[in-house]
Amino acid sequence: MSKTSVVSAQTDGLPDLIPARMLNEYTYCPRLCYLEWVQGQFVESSDTLEGTFQHRRVDREKGEVPEEARADGQIIHARSVMLSAPECRLIARIDLLEVEGNEATPVEYKRGKIPDVPGGAWESDMVQLCVQALILRENGFQCNEGVVYYVQSHGRVNVPITNKLIERTLELRDKLVDTALSGMIPHPLEDSPKCPRCSLAGICLPDEVNMLNARRSKEETRRLVPARQDALPVYVQAQGAIIGKRGDELVFNQSGVLLDSARILDVSQVCVFGNVQISTQVIRELLAREIPVCYYSYGGWFSGYTTGLNHKNIELRIKQFEIASEPAQSIKLARAFVEGKIRNCRTLLRRNHPEPPLAALTEMSRLLRQATKAETSGTLLGLEGAAAKVYFAHFPAMLKPKGEEAIAAFNFTNRNRRPPTDPVNAILSFVYAVLIKDVTVVLQTTGFDPYLGFYHRPRYGRPALALDLAEEFRPLIGDSVVLTLINKGEVDAKDFLHRAGAVALTDRGRKRVLAAYERRMDTLITHPMFGYTVSYRRILEVQARLLGRYLQGEINSYPPFTTR
Repeated sequence: MSKTSVVSAQTDGLPDLIPARMLNEYTYCPRLCYLEWVQGQFVESSDTLEGTFQHRRVDREKGEVPEEARADGQIIHARSVMLSAPECRLIARIDLLEVEGNEATPVEYKRGKIPDVPGGAWESDMVQLCVQALILRENGFQCNEGVVYYVQSHGRVNVPITNKLIERTLELRDKLVDTALSGMIPHPLEDSPKCPRCSLAGICLPDEVNMLNARRSKEETRRLVPARQDALPVYVQAQGAIIGKRGDELVFNQSGVLLDSARILDVSQVCVFGNVQISTQVIRELLAREIPVCYYSYGGWFSGYTTGLNHKNIELRIKQFEIASEPAQSIKLARAFVEGKIRNCRTLLRRNHPEPPLAALTEMSRLLRQATKAETSGTLLGLEGAAAKVYFAHFPAMLKPKGEEAIAAFNFTNRNRRPPTDPVNAILSFVYAVLIKDVTVVLQTTGFDPYLGFYHRPRYGRPALALDLAEEFRPLIGDSVVLTLINKGEVDAKDFLHRAGAVALTDRGRKRVLAAYERRMDTLITHPMFGYTVSYRRILEVQARLLGRYLQGEINSYPPFTTR
């Protein structure tokens, strides 16, 4: 047994038994193990899906494990055998168990090739086999060796269960327990070839965290996730439409007529406007695939969403609530959000104004400097409001509608809402609502409570943290979409309804705005901090992950996303 004792499960709050697979992952990468076992985070990749496919045979339970030794010399084979060893505090599902008499040999299937390393197997695989051997011994079997079967090589590697391997395995078990109890996620691997193929690279952000902690340079930062997401949101606004399911597709019907269909594999969200029905079967399927359903009023007010069970990363939400309850900590984050917003507003004004007003740019720089030193949220709110007033005072000059009718339709004097009183404000309010929806979904997906913010204070039904994180993206995404729509003539006066002094988008107008919004979200840009190319949609997730890394003490400050 180990020289150090394992803390009792009854006192440490960890699961009673440590899975062999988690010990395998801890040996391979302690950070990966922490993300999966402690924080409950997992993402499929082509490698994990291929591994599942190659395990399809051994994952089916088959065969009986004898309760006592047989004397006839027959070898018994049993597949997918679950056994535990409470004294060792270990549990494992053995892919294939070969039993002859009282001698048991576990066989572990791995998707790769036989590695060219001493012993012929990776240390993580040998540790996993050793765990299985210890479990078998505690259950009364003799077990002196295990076997790793590497699928791509179609070859077996025998692994002797030596005292040295047992000592190493139990040492790693104790380290895993200590790491889990510490509440501190291990540092990322540095420049490791393991990271590019890891399915959790987009959650881990190893190079980004190391760069922010000055353990690698911007030039060395690798983009370890795709620049764009393959799955995209689906918007349904045809009143009376019904969303159903046909095989692996969503189907959209109205009055018995098929409007359209979409593969569920290609859908990241389902967004419904007004009187749109969705079947229970579809909701269950979307929940199983972790695809949210987002609800809007007919006019475009984001009212809520349906998701599956909450994210398992309770550690992050505990930190979120702790810091939100401390004004001195919250104000640091609030300053970062406002800093990002003012910087990006100033950049947009400098880029798009035909004659960038020096006095306005200078004033926004002055307000920015004050905002980075604000000591209270009230002061910060005032500075943000002053900067917004300067920005929107010059917003009309960035609008370049073509033709007398367009110039009259898109006459903008000031920012107003609830309800918007002119077409420009109608588009701004609608785009902001869609942006808040996307940020809310990202925060939910990454483990936050979207309703508890650090700058915007909690209020019933208001996703305060989504409003916080959206601040730096309002000009870059929301305002940029409005400028594109009007300056390129993609919307006109016919796309708006005027009623009792209020203005709203028509169905056609919403379609055009949503199309422009999705194009903007899919735009590839060079990340100003990390140097790789990525879409705005992916950047939302990166920023949410970095916020989590800050809350959990991995990086010293939250870096707002700003562009040059």
